[in-house]
Amino acid sequence: MTVVNGTGTREVGRSRTRLDAREKLRGEAMFTGDMEVPGMLYGRVLRSQHPHAEIVSINTSAAERMPGVAAVLVGRDLLDIDPYYGHAIKDRPIIAIERVRFSGEPVAAVAAEDEATAEAALAAIEVVYDELPLVDTIDKALDPSAPLLHEGPIRPGLFHGLGNLGERDGNIGYRYRLESGDVAAESAGAAFVTEGEYLFPAVYQYAMETHSVIADWKPGEIAIWASCQHPFLVQAEIADLFGLPIGAVRIQVPYLGGGFGSKSYTKMEPLTVALSRKARAPVKIVNRVEESMVTSRRHGMRCWMRTTADAEGTLLTRESRFWLDTGAYMDNGPRVTATAADAAPGPYRWRAVDIDAMCVYCNTAPSGSYRAFGATHLQWVAESQLDELARRAGIDPLEMRRRNLLRPGEPVRPDGSGKPLDADLIGDVERAAAAVGWDDPKGPRVGRGVSVGLLAAGAHPVSRASVRMRADGSVEVSVGTTEMGQGPRTVMAQIAAEELGTSSDRVRVLGADTRFTPYDRSTGASRSTTLAGKAVQNAAAAVAAKLRETACEVWDVAPELIELRDGCAAFGDEQMEFPEVIAKRFGFSGGEIIEGGEVRPTGGDSGSYAEGPVFWEVCVAAAEVEVDPELGQVNVLRTATVADVGRAINPQLVERQDEGAFMQGYGNAMFEEMVYRDGELINDNLLEYRVPRIQDLPQRMTSIVVENEDGPGPHGAKGCGEGALAAVPAAIVNALGDAGVPITELPLTPERVWRRLQDLSEPKSTEELT
Repeated sequence: MTVVNGTGTREVGRSRTRLDAREKLRGEAMFTGDMEVPGMLYGRVLRSQHPHAEIVSINTSAAERMPGVAAVLVGRDLLDIDPYYGHAIKDRPIIAIERVRFSGEPVAAVAAEDEATAEAALAAIEVVYDELPLVDTIDKALDPSAPLLHEGPIRPGLFHGLGNLGERDGNIGYRYRLESGDVAAESAGAAFVTEGEYLFPAVYQYAMETHSVIADWKPGEIAIWASCQHPFLVQAEIADLFGLPIGAVRIQVPYLGGGFGSKSYTKMEPLTVALSRKARAPVKIVNRVEESMVTSRRHGMRCWMRTTADAEGTLLTRESRFWLDTGAYMDNGPRVTATAADAAPGPYRWRAVDIDAMCVYCNTAPSGSYRAFGATHLQWVAESQLDELARRAGIDPLEMRRRNLLRPGEPVRPDGSGKPLDADLIGDVERAAAAVGWDDPKGPRVGRGVSVGLLAAGAHPVSRASVRMRADGSVEVSVGTTEMGQGPRTVMAQIAAEELGTSSDRVRVLGADTRFTPYDRSTGASRSTTLAGKAVQNAAAAVAAKLRETACEVWDVAPELIELRDGCAAFGDEQMEFPEVIAKRFGFSGGEIIEGGEVRPTGGDSGSYAEGPVFWEVCVAAAEVEVDPELGQVNVLRTATVADVGRAINPQLVERQDEGAFMQGYGNAMFEEMVYRDGELINDNLLEYRVPRIQDLPQRMTSIVVENEDGPGPHGAKGCGEGALAAVPAAIVNALGDAGVPITELPLTPERVWRRLQDLSEPKSTEELT
């Protein structure tokens, strides 16, 4: 790891050991799937084997008569509520109603006294389908004669935050346009033009823990334990679905065994609550891997792009039309689409831009959030075209970027809206390039590539936290960020400890529980350390102010003369330990200090996506590859990623985040691809769905942590953990292009690369050459 510009304090900037390491290493950490509640039943789900069909009939009588079966849920059990949900667009039924739209869609669910009985009951349910025409690809969905997967007016969800959602256009459920300048006029005199079509496959987040939910419905209240990333958003959606006040729904989140976006927003919770409601008992549902793979995934994409430049390599125009396969239901598709559109121009200066992004319904499993969503799709395409222009212009790709990259303070969106650039991109990409030996001599079939992008990060800037110092000087931090493995319990403890002048060992960070934890908008979009961390810092600062207030009363000095250090209030040579300060405050041994802190939109803005983002996450990487022309094998020799984090609260955790993001980006580039046949996913297991293994790692990986203290978070921090994922596929593809194999479809399987090599070696006709 390389740290650039880093400085250290007592807690912030130190690589403290994770506070939950012992609990997790000893297998003592509790996950939802480990839990049981009194009287709990076990739920299993019957899923459609047809990707598109009408449900003619469902006969559940045999299953209901089986000993040990408490309830069988089908669509007709939900006639007393509005059973559709979706945070962006309300288009998804809790369980299939009259029609199934993807293979794997729940059509019935059983609650039984044990899993074996529930599984046996599923086999006893008889469903008669009438198959409908299949719309399993983007091309089929866009055909004017294609059947409509959804009809009627769009019903906005509770949290879309994207302004006007527009009208549905056939199977295009959401459309986002980004225009600036006159493309035709500005590109008329271009010296260099590159144009092409690109394919990005659907991929799966593959968290170690699958979706798991326990729901306990009672008249007037609902309790849920769930592996969800955004408990407060799930709380609001469940309340809306089942007609309850938000306060009557309680969500508790134990540890999560990985999320990466797969557990963003509402997933299995409504179905589990509905089954509990019918069974009149708590119910637990734990997905198998193959079930989770049809619950959420990354969007597949088809993209057309055209880029022009003048004779000096100055960029002129960019046009793009792309279509994202959102599957049967919209989930987070609109935001993925808008974020991808933001990434399409890249962080460059343009004279004109025309981006048309479309989110398309298909008879495939729903797509949703996936770490670095949208940015990963378009950074790969956009950076490929930049390198192609550089090759045609005879300009070094790094120099091409120096000439065209935005500088800090320049507007990122071509129309001038939103937050201007808040990072040193040229410095970042130069560091990455140097780490892979950019100027070193290269061997045959060796290529090097870089990629630069930005990711709109931070989501909606609303977070609250409370900090409580007890009479013994120990500290509790209550914050709604969920612990998915990225280390917030440790980082929040360090932030609070720094402000209070104590050790993070004296700080305990509580898990998310919507009944007691202050509101936090979500855990995603690289926002937790930046926004929830700022709320924690503000709350801790308020507690520190109370400590100083009491100490200055004792010593009769101004508060600004009081220093908090090593668990004490100090004035010159005098000092009082915190328990003594608290005892002085209340006049006896006991008492506590509790204060809150918050982050919210200020200055009259709404904090919406259009006005944001909270910060631009830097997506920079470099790679060196070697290609075997006989086998099509691509060996990744060296890589470098940049975590431009403003301030690393815990550098080692930043490095681990960056490495994890690299590995997922590496998997997206090299191996991963969900394969559908006639609408059915046919590689829904780890044998056939290939993720990176330890022996696949590059020979040398470098993670560069840049600290310019230019973020909006505590001590100038800003988020990371997604940028490397967005940047790595583009860097590897560009390196392969530099080695003589430009390619327009991922992943870079040996067969695909070998076939591309054969295409390139075929003699060109005179017409093709001209």
